[in-house]
Amino acid sequence: MLTVADVMTKEVITVTKDMSIRELAGLFARHRISSAPVVDAAGDLLGVVTESDLIEQDKNLHIPTVISLFDWVIYLESEKKFERELQKMTGQTVGDIYRAEVETVTPVTTLSTVADLMSSRKLHALPVVEGKKVVGMVARIDLIRTMTGQG
Repeated sequence: MLTVADVMTKEVITVTKDMSIRELAGLFARHRISSAPVVDAAGDLLGVVTESDLIEQDKNLHIPTVISLFDWVIYLESEKKFERELQKMTGQTVGDIYRAEVETVTPVTTLSTVADLMSSRKLHALPVVEGKKVVGMVARIDLIRTMTGQG
C-alpha cells in the first residue's frame, strides 16, 4: 500500500510568521502553490497559511449582530470570531493571518487515510511531519497522480 513518503513533495517552501503579506502573495504566485507551512527558526511547524487566508484580506467585514439591552451589548455571534476576522483583514504579516490549528500526516500515513482526511476536512494539502519538523507536503494532485500511474 502506498504511503505519503511515496508521493510527497520533499522540497517544501516554508514561511515564517514575520514574512509580509506582499512577500507571501509573491511567493504563492511565483511558485504556483496554494499553501505553505509556517515554521519557527528551528523548522518546527507552527501552522499553515493558504490562499484562502490571503484572500480574506479583500473581503467585506461582517459586523456581528448585537442586541442592546439597557447598558449592555449582547453579541449574537462570537466576538472572538469578529476579532479574528478583523485581524486577518488588517494583517501585515503571515503571523496575522495563518492558522495554528493544522492537520498533519507522517511519511508512513497511508494514502487512503490522506484521501479520507482531505475529503472530510475539505483540505487541498497537508504538511508531512516527523515530530514537529516539516519533512514534506502532500497535496490532492499527488493522490491524483497515483491514480494515473504518474506517482
